[in-house]
Amino acid sequence: MSDKSNNEQEPGSRPQAAGKSWGTGAATGVGSMPGGDAREAAKTVTGSLEALPYLPELPARGPGADMIGRTTGLLVDVYAHVEPSGWRISDRPGRDTKRARSWLGEDLDALEEYTQGYEGALKVSAVGPWTLAAALELRGGEAALGDAGACRDLAASLAEGLREHLADVRRRVPGARIVLQLDEPSLTAVLTGRVRTASGYRTYRAVDRAVVEGALRDLVTVAREATGQAPVVHTCAPGVPFALLRRAGFQGISFDFSLFTEREEEAVGEAVEAGTALFMGVVPGTDGPLSDPAGSVMGVRTLWRRLGLAPGTLAESVVVTPSCGLAGASPAYARAALAHCVRAAKSLADNPE
Repeated sequence: MSDKSNNEQEPGSRPQAAGKSWGTGAATGVGSMPGGDAREAAKTVTGSLEALPYLPELPARGPGADMIGRTTGLLVDVYAHVEPSGWRISDRPGRDTKRARSWLGEDLDALEEYTQGYEGALKVSAVGPWTLAAALELRGGEAALGDAGACRDLAASLAEGLREHLADVRRRVPGARIVLQLDEPSLTAVLTGRVRTASGYRTYRAVDRAVVEGALRDLVTVAREATGQAPVVHTCAPGVPFALLRRAGFQGISFDFSLFTEREEEAVGEAVEAGTALFMGVVPGTDGPLSDPAGSVMGVRTLWRRLGLAPGTLAESVVVTPSCGLAGASPAYARAALAHCVRAAKSLADNPE
């Protein structure tokens, strides 16, 4: 793999121009891959994606390899274990925490093996503070989301854990320009008061948008200090809060393009003009027929025309991805989907009109 760009963002600066870390016409995955073989997943990802490979997640291995479990293993002085209802905060690290850390170490070992001598952008992901608060249960069984103090503690623990994790990745792949991705699939539900309580009969009160934005901005600062650039954020839910995420300082927003609606167009146009990259999920995440690469991004070109944006900015502003993770796909389809994303991104660069 070759180094496409040597540009990095200085900590504390405005969101960097789209595409600076990974070059133009880039493609990447969202996070998860099928199966349980860390070496095979790392080989597939690094072999398929030259501009923006990533650290795969393999949730098929079981609790601790899922995105919530993996992130609980990163937390500092906060531990969790698996209950029938999901992940619950513990007093001390148990076998579930140890398993999560062990699997992450295995994944990092595999990534290190297949990135020897690599110089370029490299994406690693963790669950963001609000999806984590919605998923993690307190000792009584209710989500941490219902306790403002618990939310603050989780965010602080996550920040410390991410500092350590990003430093570890930098040691393992010293030539990498690390891009942190925060996964926030529950963010819209948190903002709109649609996260259900343990009983299922009511929902938690919507969290104030300023509080949500502030916690995210704090983690953006952590990422900038650790990597030299702002992170990206991923959500595969409808109703992505583009304006809030842009204000929080993310350099890129990753979303499922099939869920995008006309009422979100103005916010997306403003994000692009402000230099925010769009990680557009245009390739299905589960097995099925794939259209020609140019056809996969036809809707993106149409959106650009409606917004009145210059066609030449397409390949700089858009990173092509699957619609969500590939854990539910077959290994053969996952490989084909990543290769298809690469070809679709190239078509945007070669023929933006």
